[in-house]
Amino acid sequence: MNIIPAIDLLDGQVVRLQKGDYNKKTVYNHNPIEEAAKFKTAGFDHIHVVDLNGAKSGSFENLPIIKTIINELGLTVQTGGGVRSQDDIQNLLDAGLSGIICSSMAVKKTDEFIDAIHNNPDKIILGLDLKDGKMAYGGWLETSDKPIEDFLNPMIKAGLSRVLSTDIARDGMLTGPNFEMYSDLQSRFPDVKWIASGGVSNLQDLIQLNSIGVDGVVVGKAYYEGHIGLDDMAHLHSANS
Repeated sequence: MNIIPAIDLLDGQVVRLQKGDYNKKTVYNHNPIEEAAKFKTAGFDHIHVVDLNGAKSGSFENLPIIKTIINELGLTVQTGGGVRSQDDIQNLLDAGLSGIICSSMAVKKTDEFIDAIHNNPDKIILGLDLKDGKMAYGGWLETSDKPIEDFLNPMIKAGLSRVLSTDIARDGMLTGPNFEMYSDLQSRFPDVKWIASGGVSNLQDLIQLNSIGVDGVVVGKAYYEGHIGLDDMAHLHSANS
């Protein structure tokens, strides 16, 4: 299981939101480059960065920071937030991103998203964010009633291999991941590499996710609040990668 440290960017700062609420933010570092350097020093070579400004506006406002992380620190970065079109995807690929997470585009422009999968199957990651069992998008401000199977199966057929799934009700709450949800998703879609996100509260949560067999897990608030040490994260990551 790959452990992927997270940096959420809002107005150029490292923050975490509670349940995706932009009015409930905590600032952890005013210098995201410094934060990313900590992960590199600990032995991580890949991180998860979300442009929260972009998720609302559709403009990659924090892209210069992400490019600095890639070019100066040598980390690979998967990113989401503000991806609305194939042109957006290409701009991010040209900027050096190794993984592009799409949520709103996949819901609103499904055919275009499927084309993007065909063009870059190893770079496209579906962001499947769930709010009360429904798919959420647009910075988690909108939901869709479309069944998950109807949504996912054509994408998997097109070559989609990775899905990052977040239970929004648990994101930033330190209440533990929705283990049943991830087990269910894996059993229903066994050809997908599932990346868990949201709710991780301690090292035991990571161990349990590893036992379930998810491909990866994004760790954010639990690290920033001191519930999981960076050394423990790095040790578990190296032992399972």
